[in-house]
Amino acid sequence: QVHVVDSGGDSVQAGGSLRLSCAVSGYTYYTPCIGWFRQAPGKEREGVATIDSDGVTMYADSVKGRFTLSQDNAKNTAYLQMISLKPEDTAVYYCAVDTEWRCSGGFEEYDYNYWGQGTQVTVSS
Repeated sequence: QVHVVDSGGDSVQAGGSLRLSCAVSGYTYYTPCIGWFRQAPGKEREGVATIDSDGVTMYADSVKGRFTLSQDNAKNTAYLQMISLKPEDTAVYYCAVDTEWRCSGGFEEYDYNYWGQGTQVTVSS
């Protein structure tokens, strides 16, 4: 059974930084794709950043240059480093895992078969 645990959310001032973690357990096969999504109050969930099985990353335009997604395969953990945070980054952030062979690492939520419980990020002005 695959388990995804996302953590690291907090309340910060605008301009601050946070690092979110996504720990994946119960999966020992090929490198999966990891995606970070977020949902702000009253809005639909949106893709933020993804990394595919080859380590290629993709970012939403709204976070390019400010967010960096990386992974430590030895620890089965992915990280989302966020800098220069803005109030509009406030949301619940979800880590998701796509275990399909040669997954594409896109922003289509239906591709991701395992999800974390979400971690709250609040950015105040």
